[in-house]
Amino acid sequence: MVILVNKVLVAEIGSTTTVVNAFGDLESEHPLLLGQGMAPTTVPEGDVRQGLRQAVADLEKRIGPVGTLGEVPFYATSSAAGGLKMTVHGLVPEMTARAAREAALGAGAVLRYQTAGELEEADWREIERLRPNIMLLAGGVDHGDKRVVTENARKLADWFRQANWKVPVVYAGNAAAANSVREILEGGGLSVRVVANVYPDIDELNIEPTRAVIQEVFEQHITEAPGMQAIREIVNGGIRPTPEAVLQAARLIYEEAGDVLIFDVGGATTDVHSVTTGAEENQRLALAPEPLAKRTVEGDLGVYVNAGRVADLLGADFLRRWGENWRAHLRPLPEIAAEIALSEELASAALVHALRRHAGRFRHYYGASGRITRVEGRDLSRIRWVIGTGGALTRLPNGLKMMKEAFAHPGEALFPQERVAYFLDQSYIMASLGVLSRDYRQAAWRLLLESLGVDS
Repeated sequence: MVILVNKVLVAEIGSTTTVVNAFGDLESEHPLLLGQGMAPTTVPEGDVRQGLRQAVADLEKRIGPVGTLGEVPFYATSSAAGGLKMTVHGLVPEMTARAAREAALGAGAVLRYQTAGELEEADWREIERLRPNIMLLAGGVDHGDKRVVTENARKLADWFRQANWKVPVVYAGNAAAANSVREILEGGGLSVRVVANVYPDIDELNIEPTRAVIQEVFEQHITEAPGMQAIREIVNGGIRPTPEAVLQAARLIYEEAGDVLIFDVGGATTDVHSVTTGAEENQRLALAPEPLAKRTVEGDLGVYVNAGRVADLLGADFLRRWGENWRAHLRPLPEIAAEIALSEELASAALVHALRRHAGRFRHYYGASGRITRVEGRDLSRIRWVIGTGGALTRLPNGLKMMKEAFAHPGEALFPQERVAYFLDQSYIMASLGVLSRDYRQAAWRLLLESLGVDS
């Protein structure tokens, strides 16, 4: 039995599995991963508490009693029940709307609807159908256009006066319109948070203040999954979006070791996180600015909940190999050979498609002076570390091979140009360490290096 010293628990409540990690001696030079428990998440059965309790019980089988839940330091991340549903409303698609989207995804929100320009009745019908947990309103560079964002605020206030539900609104637009927008929205009975403009000037992104507020709202409103309210009473260290926690770990790696890309393949989604400035020569060719830390989430690429969509992408060859009854081999925690082989094929396909969607590429245009080359999207040419996390990559036998193969045949895509080091989050603790990095930065870094198999 392991003797728990200054223990801290971190739960990762995913759409497919729930993992509970126990850590010790986080304030010392030799922090410890004491053990890990795992169980299927039980949202389909009606209560995520069941999965959490089963994961804690699995942990205690390995390391002994962990203490009274609610009294030991206990953090959590969650992507269960679809995370925080969000809609984003900006001014110009490639400027403020895009900047707002980057802020939403970087904070771990699930972007369900996006508009640019003036809102219409059809937009309101879609918002009512989705019932988002939070709305982000942006528009105009600072001291630029105020009319559209102010008009959108008036429309939202009018619509919500007639609705029987309300939603918090984050305003991250033109600073000159902030007071008017707040007054208008509050007049419609809405709770409003005003933060710095996500697009304060041409070719300038400022998404961190918006990310921070979205994370706060996430914790206040993470009650959609059955049992999550009760989990908030157990988790005294706060609940954060799992994708945001992984991105926080990516920032830590960037600050300590350099440009990094992280794959997180899950049962419902495949997330790609990168922290990089790209190459200087490509920055000069960029069509639009990119944030330092970027996340893309592919809601159709998952190896369990969304396995059918991945199978559709693989097409007829997949069905010839596995047959129409391929789902008979599909398990959230694959164990036998056929189950593992199926999960690997789905995970490999998810990696390829998610990477292609995350990466930027060269675009060629032709004019009077001949061909002009520009960079569209994310430049990954300076990436030096590629890391896999999530249940699929860390628990399947060929995670490293799958990641390497995803980068084959770049074509016009802006893939790494030099030798890349590939690692797996062998202990499956990256999200937990992202959570802990704010309070225990050095311990999180040491534990991360151990999980990656890197000598410190």
